[in-house]
Amino acid sequence: MGKYHDLAEKIVENVGGKENINSLTHCITRLRFKLKDESKANDDVLKNMDGVVTIMHSAGQYQVVIGNHVGQVYEDVVDMTGLGGESSEPEEVSGNLFNRLIDVISGIFQPFLGALSAGGMIKGLNALLVAAGVLTDQSGTYIVLNAIGDAIFQFLPIAVAVAAAKKFKVNQYVGLVIGGALCYPAIQLSAIAVEGAKPLYTLFAGSLFESPVYMTFMGLPFVANNYTSSVIPSILIVWLASKLQRPLRKVIPEVIQNFFVPFFLLLIALPVGFLVIGPIITILTNMLATGFDSLLAFSPILFGLIVGFFWQVLVMFGLHWSLIPIAILQLGTMGYSTALTGMFGASFAQTAAVAAMYFRLKDPKEKALVVPAVISGICGVTEPAIYGLSLPKKKPFIYSMVGGAVSGAFMTAMSVRSYVMGGLGVFGIPSYINQQNGDTSGAIYSVIAIVIASVIGFALTFFFWKDDTVVAEVKEGQKAVEVRKEIVMAPVTGKMMPLSTAKDQAFAQGALGKGVVIHPTVGEVVAPFDGTVMTMFPTKHAIGLVSDNGLELLIHIGLDTVQLDGKYFESFVEQGAKVKRGDKLVTFDIKAIEAAGYSVETPVIVTNTADYLDIIESDKQDDICNNDELLTVLA
Repeated sequence: MGKYHDLAEKIVENVGGKENINSLTHCITRLRFKLKDESKANDDVLKNMDGVVTIMHSAGQYQVVIGNHVGQVYEDVVDMTGLGGESSEPEEVSGNLFNRLIDVISGIFQPFLGALSAGGMIKGLNALLVAAGVLTDQSGTYIVLNAIGDAIFQFLPIAVAVAAAKKFKVNQYVGLVIGGALCYPAIQLSAIAVEGAKPLYTLFAGSLFESPVYMTFMGLPFVANNYTSSVIPSILIVWLASKLQRPLRKVIPEVIQNFFVPFFLLLIALPVGFLVIGPIITILTNMLATGFDSLLAFSPILFGLIVGFFWQVLVMFGLHWSLIPIAILQLGTMGYSTALTGMFGASFAQTAAVAAMYFRLKDPKEKALVVPAVISGICGVTEPAIYGLSLPKKKPFIYSMVGGAVSGAFMTAMSVRSYVMGGLGVFGIPSYINQQNGDTSGAIYSVIAIVIASVIGFALTFFFWKDDTVVAEVKEGQKAVEVRKEIVMAPVTGKMMPLSTAKDQAFAQGALGKGVVIHPTVGEVVAPFDGTVMTMFPTKHAIGLVSDNGLELLIHIGLDTVQLDGKYFESFVEQGAKVKRGDKLVTFDIKAIEAAGYSVETPVIVTNTADYLDIIESDKQDDICNNDELLTVLA
């Protein structure tokens, strides 16, 4: 019996019982029933039920909105009724490219965050035992512990590809093969460009894009790269496979699809990945190496600032290799290096930002990730902190970048030198001790850099970030479920229509975000929530608001009404003003605007749609008033 069994039982009972259900699927927040007779469903009971956000009648479906634990409720409903099957609806993620990328990355990492954190802690324990003299790095115990702790990081592309396959609805064993191929020893640059080996030829020789070629694939240059511990290549290749999957299923007979769809997916996606992604990463790495080298010569302080700020992003994309050759060259020619000193504080800024999140997080599951992430981060392994906590929340990740930048500038301003390619985290401090003359000033400065990075990362997160999760109690299983829920009231009185009916295609296609269209019957716009006027256009035809919880809303009065240059509009607030729900914002003359040849249909759009799990329209069919609920926003 699942922990949501009681909730599932009540839902089935109040949709008219099992015998009233034709079919059942689910998407990211909703149970989607097709009922034989919707009049048998108890709307009011379901709306007020603990664990149910609201209900909707849409597209011939009876939708029960649950929230982010809908999958578990769905499983219990299926167990109870024997209905349903796995949802085939892809998860829709809108918003700009950066927001979509963050959503995909954080969603992919969620299933194996526990294993990732455990690996980081084991690596830290192993390093601590070596530092304390209990083990040596040549002992069997060290080797076994290192294999256990480092395995998920060394073969991270495999874990990422499997999880990405599930998210993009590709066979997970196809994902496993994609990740495994990226980690295959013969593919790695170190295995191909062996000592003394000469390239067959060099692409773009003498330019920023110079790329040695050690082998070819079907006559095409194969620019190898080290994909171990990388993230983005796995995601991109699995995404490509997901795009190929549908057309392949259309042309391959169903009786042989189980064999030939994976055959062609692997045969197309992986070579394209190797022949396109590999060269792109190599070219970007070479360009960054040249740029960093020039920047270091121009201004070491600016170099440290930039490296410290972007280090975590470079690692995510596998571009941090651009600094390794510079560091190796410096160590070989001068006996010390300054190329990597700027990045030293970045992991501590990240760790401190996540530590500060502990005091702000409301979700017990998220909070439980903090302690292992901090332990791992102190040892220099920040993947659990980044992918499990700070990156999905965005602002703490940016605050950690600021801490890394300031500490990086400090390290290079103090001319700190590393004398070996040392350990990670606190185990990297001895790297800054000059063993020849016993000078420990670099190690002391590195400790100061840790303090600088940690204080900035912690303080910015603690004081300027807040978790707006609202706790909604669900009694099933005696556990609470965290749901962030915000209500947007109607800012305009009129007839509400789906956004897809908008005459402007940019709005209708959802390019600016999700929302609705209101055809006004009263020429007045009021604040739909407590918040701040983010933008008041000079022409007064559009207003941008941000709620106290961070929801960004655009209210666009009419189509092409910008050409009226403010005529027939009057504003009552200025940009930056604080407003309360119901405050008058703008009035407009409907008849005069229509007489001038303009439509007054008013799109109401959540412009930061990508920050939310779901945006649910009111199911009210008649006219909507400015004191009615318009949108329910979940995260």
